[in-house]
Amino acid sequence: MKPTNEKLAADLLEAGKREFLAHGFQGASLRNIAGALNVTTGAIYRYYADKEALFDALVEAPAKELEERYRKAQQGFAALPVREQLSGLPELSRNGQNWIFDYIYDHFDAFRLIACCSAGTTYEHYIDVLVEIETNSGRVLLDRMEEEGLPVRRIDDDLIHILADALFSGIFETVRHSLPRDRAARYFDSLREFYAAGWFRLLGISQS
Repeated sequence: MKPTNEKLAADLLEAGKREFLAHGFQGASLRNIAGALNVTTGAIYRYYADKEALFDALVEAPAKELEERYRKAQQGFAALPVREQLSGLPELSRNGQNWIFDYIYDHFDAFRLIACCSAGTTYEHYIDVLVEIETNSGRVLLDRMEEEGLPVRRIDDDLIHILADALFSGIFETVRHSLPRDRAARYFDSLREFYAAGWFRLLGISQS
């Protein structure tokens, strides 16, 4: 039977978020959360089976949507003709990555929990999943350019992974440091331009 105390349910999420942000998942305590709300730990267990279930409730929905949307965006990009991918890469990169930034900042607390506080949970390697999606997209583009006989410098898989990791490390660094959205947006624009220009340079193709 589901609990009916909606106020307590909302208060649990808020208190849980504060506890996880302050101490990380591993250092957080359901006893502390219960104490902050003047309830017993038994009251928490009526809503959540354990500490990880409470953490999941705070991050699962936005984490899942970001991953799914990003995966679909990369699949859509890969479905385009190669020459269209290359000619539209700067604009597609800008539009595609801008929504990532907006989505992260629209759900800032959830992604700060993932970036800073998720050690010991299933989300500990969440950012690595995004990196792998980006890495695979880069591999596919290079393979298709070679298949179509386009001039391209071959980049090995390790370097593609390093570049993808650098991109997402930069994106989430603004979250780790709790930068204000307007300031983070400026940094993100510079990061995106740097990343796109670097790819064109490495591929040995013109941006024009």
